[in-house]
Amino acid sequence: MSDQAADEAPEYQPPAVEPDESMQRSLFGEILDWMLAPLLLLWPMSIAITYLVAKSIANQPFDHALEDSVTVLAQQVRSVDGKLIHGLSGAARDILRADDVDNIYFQVQGPSGDAIDGDRDLPHPGSDPEEDQARAGSVRFRNDIMHGTPVRVAYIHIRVEPSDGAPSPHPPLALVQVAETLEKRAQLANEIIKGVILPQFIILPIVLALVWFALSRGLSPLAQLQERIRARGSDDLSPIAANLVPEEISPLVGSLNEMLERLGHTIEMQKRFIADAAHQMRTPLAGMRMQSELALRQTDSGEIHRSLEQLAKSSESATRLVNQLLALARAENQPQAGSSMVQLELSALARSTVHDWVQASFAHQIDLGYEEPPAPVHINGDPTMLRELLSNLIDNALRYTPAGGSVTVRVRVDFEDHALLEVEDTGPGIPPAERTRVFERFYRILGNTAEGSGLGLAIVREIAQQHGAEVDVFNNPRVQLARLPGSLFRLTFPLPVDPLDDADEPPHFG
Repeated sequence: MSDQAADEAPEYQPPAVEPDESMQRSLFGEILDWMLAPLLLLWPMSIAITYLVAKSIANQPFDHALEDSVTVLAQQVRSVDGKLIHGLSGAARDILRADDVDNIYFQVQGPSGDAIDGDRDLPHPGSDPEEDQARAGSVRFRNDIMHGTPVRVAYIHIRVEPSDGAPSPHPPLALVQVAETLEKRAQLANEIIKGVILPQFIILPIVLALVWFALSRGLSPLAQLQERIRARGSDDLSPIAANLVPEEISPLVGSLNEMLERLGHTIEMQKRFIADAAHQMRTPLAGMRMQSELALRQTDSGEIHRSLEQLAKSSESATRLVNQLLALARAENQPQAGSSMVQLELSALARSTVHDWVQASFAHQIDLGYEEPPAPVHINGDPTMLRELLSNLIDNALRYTPAGGSVTVRVRVDFEDHALLEVEDTGPGIPPAERTRVFERFYRILGNTAEGSGLGLAIVREIAQQHGAEVDVFNNPRVQLARLPGSLFRLTFPLPVDPLDDADEPPHFG
């Protein structure tokens, strides 16, 4: 049984080798292949067509000579008393057959098919009698075989008058044929072929060399562009001059310039981030070092404890600064339409974020509230970045609102079908002249004593821009005290387009 199973088992076949798609392809070779492949394919076709045309050209003069021969021979045939008489003399026969290359054959047949003169074994054309009557007196040609050799035959049917002289609508026909072999025709055709093909063998290498030179010359701008790019310094991100390259390469150069612009923008942001981080970290690190040195010099336990408390506060400020710097860097390098953009419920995200800040609001003795919309509000966005945005707004509001105040987070849909995320507080507010500058990094309004790094609102602006949202700052409309007008930060998000919901009007808040 095992032998039978072994016999029925299929033979092992090695896996097929898959083409390596990562293999680098040559543009020069690709163009050369597409130019030479049709040329090499058309060249044999050209030779075949030339040979057929040469044979047709070679047949024409020899066919004219055969036509003259059969016409002269037919003129020697006459009818006497109803009998055909062929008056071709011996000298004429010698002239007719005088050919050093080809063999000449002729034949004269009577109406009854009997051979009157010439070569009796010359094949009969075997044409239609009605057609022969219609074309009597005109010379026709055909190809045939004589003694196993191909021949070209010219033949003519001539009318024979009856012996009684009475006119007849269908008089009997005599056949006159002259045939010759095809040696001279083949020689002439070969001479024509040689005259045409031999120059092609000389011209073809010249054509290949010209094609090679033309391709090398045509692709030289690419090599020059490559040299110019290689000659650039590592810090040179200036645009490549598009007017120095051919028109076909201009789109490529334009794409490279766009990439260089984006790269320059990224490098500039990184440099600015490093400079800002170095500048801002210097102060808390110096304070921490000073507090640690002071604690080391103290001998009183109370003083040491106070120094350690200051050291803890400085480390907390430094930690918060580092986290905000990292958040700002992440926001600035987030693609505007990245793969992290998903459809999310803004109201659920806001509710969860507010819940995370409840304990901090207790520490600040501030009433933190959240107003739920009547229906869920959906937008397209990055949940992590939006949570960071709202956390910075809440943190900013808690820091600047005095104890006993309130901070309210609200999600709603306006009458223009936009999702709104609002954070309002009962703090000192922001003067209209300062409302555009508060989003600049490290900018702080003069006179404010609240702790902060000046990065929270800069992070908010960057994340809002990545989501196509607008940020506006107003006085809190629910606060009537001039001394503490409060602030209202409003972010306007575009709602996702859903054709199934176009007929339904979204709910509106208050």
